[in-house]
Amino acid sequence: MNLLVLFFIPITISLFSTILHANAQAESPGNQVVKIVHHQNLNKPILVALIACSALLAGIFMFLIYIFFRRHKNLTTSTSKSHGTIEAAKGEKETLSSVNAKLNYSRMADKKSAIAIFDFQLLEAATNNFSTNNIMGESGSRIVYRARFDEHFQAAVKKADSDADREFENEVSMLSKIRHQNIIKLLGYCIHGESRFLVYEFMECGSLETQLHGPTHGSSLTWYIRLRIAIDVARALEYLHEHSNPPVVHRDLKSSNVLLDSDFNVKLSNFGLAVASGVQHKNMKMSGTLGYVAPEYISHGKLTDKSDVYAFGVVLLELLTGRKPMENMSSDQYQSLVSWAMPQLTDRSKLPSILDPVIQNTMDLKHLYQVAAVAVLCVQAEPSYRPLITDVLHSLIPLVPLELGRSLRVTEPISSENLQ
Repeated sequence: MNLLVLFFIPITISLFSTILHANAQAESPGNQVVKIVHHQNLNKPILVALIACSALLAGIFMFLIYIFFRRHKNLTTSTSKSHGTIEAAKGEKETLSSVNAKLNYSRMADKKSAIAIFDFQLLEAATNNFSTNNIMGESGSRIVYRARFDEHFQAAVKKADSDADREFENEVSMLSKIRHQNIIKLLGYCIHGESRFLVYEFMECGSLETQLHGPTHGSSLTWYIRLRIAIDVARALEYLHEHSNPPVVHRDLKSSNVLLDSDFNVKLSNFGLAVASGVQHKNMKMSGTLGYVAPEYISHGKLTDKSDVYAFGVVLLELLTGRKPMENMSSDQYQSLVSWAMPQLTDRSKLPSILDPVIQNTMDLKHLYQVAAVAVLCVQAEPSYRPLITDVLHSLIPLVPLELGRSLRVTEPISSENLQ
């Protein structure tokens, strides 16, 4: 910048001197006479020259200032980028301490919902090469692993084969748009060869099935905790049936898909079979789990929100009795929980005797009768006799005291995008 100033100023002075000299010669072609003139007597050529020179100097000055700040800005940006490159290079050396640096983000088909794409190597490292010691659950060809990314971040990773592509795509599509306190959060996915991986938020207490039918046999689930679990599941269904656009039928509600955090709050999971209610789905194969599937779906393939209400009734019976949805009576005979419990649910003298021993004599009998009545209505063979899930919520919420986590709000604040 200093060089430019030294270059331009002499040129400007020389130009100014030349103009004055020319003017002097024009006025005194003979002997030169030195005159002292006042400002007001300057003729027009000199005034114009002064203004022109002043404007030129101002323009050059502004131009030099612009050049200076432009170079300063470029230098600062270059330094910042260099610093960022150095920091990024350092981060590359870290294995799992910065998970976000190893995630890519893409937009789904609707181009509104960002879903993380996990590197396979990251999942492999977090699950210790998919060690059997990290298996949390299995269902058919699907295996769920615990993934430890670092000391602050754990997740559940579900692995499936490419034969489940439709379910995989359906679950990614559904869960990328749903935001509800009682529905599992999808963190991301990975496709590696023939394998498909879904990464979910981690639920410390596993599934309701494990809690009820696993080694502890429901010992941690008090009467009020079981009621809260039932209410949370009903909240999730109410959102799907009443507030989704379009309404959604889960199709696979069962205790193994009811996940529990450290405080036994519920997150409904596994949306691979979920479908939009009231929409005709061509070539949709019958799916579901024996013991939870509604009779009309088995006999006629009829699928409505009342199919989910039936499955909810079965889960409610599991919470009440501690029994599995299907009991093995002999080598080739099974009895459903519904057919076993129905005669006793409607007899108040027998009802207390069929309860899970963990919760016997721990509740107000009036509350027990009310919960049993809700279960009976939910598992009615005729769909039209079953209540709406909103009515179920209105019946169950008042049974849980406020100090034990009950909320008077039927539906908690939610957000979602159009599921179409």
